[in-house]
Order: sequence, then C-alpha cells, then structure tokens
Amino acid sequence: MYIQNPIHMLWSRAGTAANYVMLGVFSLAALYPLWYVIVSSFSSSRAITAGEVSLWPVEFNAQAYLRLFDDGQLFVAMGNTIVVTLVGTLLNMVLTTLAAYPLSRKRLQGRNFLLMFIIFTMLFTTGIIPNFILVKSLGLMNSYWALWLPALLSTYNMFVMKTFMEGLPDEIEESAAIDGAGDWRILLQIILPLCKPIMAALSLFYAVGWWNSYFNVLLYITQSNLQTLTLKLYQMILQVNQSLLNNGTGSEGVDQIMLTPEGIKAAAIVIAVTPILILYPFLQKHFVKGVLIGSVKG
Repeated sequence: MYIQNPIHMLWSRAGTAANYVMLGVFSLAALYPLWYVIVSSFSSSRAITAGEVSLWPVEFNAQAYLRLFDDGQLFVAMGNTIVVTLVGTLLNMVLTTLAAYPLSRKRLQGRNFLLMFIIFTMLFTTGIIPNFILVKSLGLMNSYWALWLPALLSTYNMFVMKTFMEGLPDEIEESAAIDGAGDWRILLQIILPLCKPIMAALSLFYAVGWWNSYFNVLLYITQSNLQTLTLKLYQMILQVNQSLLNNGTGSEGVDQIMLTPEGIKAAAIVIAVTPILILYPFLQKHFVKGVLIGSVKG
C-alpha cells in the first residue's frame, strides 16, 4: 500500500490553498470595478464627489435611475436594442453557418481559392466614408438594415465555426449520405446538433456586439424613436451635463444637486450591462467549451 510522504502532502495542500488565494484576489480585482460602479449609481452626489464611496452606497438614493427612466424614452430604446440584437444575431448565425459548413468540407471545389478570398477581406477594409456613401445611396438611412447588412458575417467567427466543423468525424456525414440524406438534411439534423457549444459561444459574441453597438447607430440612425440603448444613454448623459451647467445655481438647482455626471454614467453602465450579465451564466458552459474547441483544433 502506497503511503504518501507527509511533507509532500503538506506542500500539496499549501499549493492548493495558495491557488485559491490567488484566484480569490484576481476575482476580487476583476469584480470590484463593476461593484464600484453599482454602489456609485446608488450613492449621493456629495458622497461621489467627496470620494467617500468604496464598498457600499453612501447616502442611498436612486435619483440617477429615476432621471434616466422618467420620460419613457429609455424603454423605447431598450426595445429597439432587443430587436436589433435578436434579428442581428439570428442573421449572423444563419450566414456564419451557411458559410462555414461548405468551407469545412474538403470536397468543395475551389475551397482554397474561396478561403484566400475571404482572408483578403480580413486584411483590407473599405473604411467609414465608402460604407456611409453606400448605405445612403441604397436608401437604408434610418433603417435597421443599415446596421444588419454591413455586418451580416464576421470572418473571424466564420473561421472559428469552420474549424469546429472540420473537427467532426467525416464518417458521420458519410453514413448519413449513404442513408440518402442530402446536404441540407445533413447540415440541419446532424451537423448543427453537434455544433451547439460553438453556436452558443458565437451567438453570445454576436449578441454582445449588437447590444453594445453605438458608432453605426450614430451614423445611420437619426430618428429619435429608432435609436438604441447605448446611443440614448450617451445622449441622456450629455443632457444631464448641460442641464447641470445651465440650472445648477438656478431654481432647479435643489433637484439637480442630487445628480452628478458620474452618478448618471454609473447608472447608465448598470442599465446597459445588466441584461448581458443575466444572460451570460446560462451560456457560460457552452461559451467556454465552444471557444476552446474552436480555437485549439485550428
């Protein structure tokens, strides 16, 4: 019977404890900035300005949230963002899948030429001005298609999915073909169910990108009722800054003194990231597995 050396056991336990301590320190270092933003959003302007906020809200108030939600525009912007995110992510996943599957099959004629052609688009981009002129000439201004069409496919994500599909055994496809299945049936009923991890990971990538989209919305969407959450929050922060400058010493100064740009910014950040924080735990398992498999097998 093997008896482990007590000294080795002691060192092993000490190493394990040190790992837990280091992971705990790194976790706290990563989480504290987000926690600080949350407690700042519920603290008074005086406490934020005086630098008294650290771990808990000081002089608790929710004026920043009330200011952002009081006119209802934020709910409209959030609804627009949900539409942009859901439709954009769906279009991205459809195009990514339809591009990755044939390129992952070695029997595709001209496969290497197509891959080089696609890689070329990763090295050279058209730029902002040509894109803006193209979108405007197509009559897509103030339409969500101005956001979706130029970003239908991420080349990087397509290569990640292609790499994942290349790792699937060829015998699966060959068996299905012998049984009479066509390409569409093989893709929809055999390949895609095996690609759930990478699809979950890429869906999260795309969804986060659409949820945080700002610059293209600023360029192509000028109607207020079509603007998304990030742009609306940015405009509200600017309005609060201007309002404080104009009315900080006037009759509305008593109400405005409860607000600071830092408090409004903190509340805006919390509103913007909360849906993603709620969604992430449900996809975390597939996210880690999909990214690791898709990258390592490349």
